[in-house]
Amino acid sequence: MLLRIPPTSRRLALIGLACLGTQSVLVPHSVGNAKESSVLEQSEDTSGETFTLTHSLQPGQTLRYEVTHIAKTKTRINGSEEIANVHTTSNRAWTVAEASDSEMTFDHSIESVAMTQQNGDAEEVQWDSTSGEEPPKIFSVVASQIGTPLATVTINQQGQEVRREDHAGSKSSLGMGTLALALPDKPIKIGESWAVPSEIQARTEDGFVKQIKIRQLYTLKKVKAGVATLSVKSETLTPIEEESLRAQVIQQLSNGTLRFDVDNGYLLSKELNWDESVVGFQGPGSMMEYRAKMSEELLPEDSPTSVATKKSSQR
Repeated sequence: MLLRIPPTSRRLALIGLACLGTQSVLVPHSVGNAKESSVLEQSEDTSGETFTLTHSLQPGQTLRYEVTHIAKTKTRINGSEEIANVHTTSNRAWTVAEASDSEMTFDHSIESVAMTQQNGDAEEVQWDSTSGEEPPKIFSVVASQIGTPLATVTINQQGQEVRREDHAGSKSSLGMGTLALALPDKPIKIGESWAVPSEIQARTEDGFVKQIKIRQLYTLKKVKAGVATLSVKSETLTPIEEESLRAQVIQQLSNGTLRFDVDNGYLLSKELNWDESVVGFQGPGSMMEYRAKMSEELLPEDSPTSVATKKSSQR
């Protein structure tokens, strides 16, 4: 018997598309501001040394990141099981147009992508944008957005969006965090934490949209050689009683580690992990398991990928 993946699980399996800024049903909406990112917990560090974490981009600067996302969703309903897999590797870029001491404006774009997807017993679908081949229909929207700005974004030093003009895709983060790292509005010590609140939209079984409040709790773990290591953990603030809602929310919760260049003011790397199970999301005989990993790494200016991208853009 072939199990038809429920819509909720299918959206989870397609999370790799959302990493590229494509459309998604679940969209977190930021409700925080700089003042709400204040320090929540006291540090256990007795040295008294504090660190100021701020974004500091320069006009004409381009930051390129390689983003890899791997997800496996296993759905079981009344003894029948189906597995969906997604593997996406993309190169994204921030091209800085303007920058001052208080605000920075950049274009966010996807320069290349390699995608693999398989649902159940269906044939695996693959596509690499650098191959020159026609993309499969399921990847056509992503293909149309490669090489053009998805959004023009203005952020402040804390990484909060002051203005945003979307050109394609959506603002959905799906647990990947906001586009720019949210930083505290005051100097902090090792061990101190700050929170950034946001909301998630999830659909109830009767078709209504429910707002789920969450917060991302960041903690400064260490600073060495000008690089700050941070942890991030999502906390759900709205009680969730329906397992069908929980199945939608788990993919939106960020848990992992980030590295930030304190001296130069930009993200160096990010690694997030998911290992979640939901029982009874579609009745007593149903279960969903979600295992995923997302990594994001700044590409050096002289890396083969960066050089190839630069040459391509100059043609």
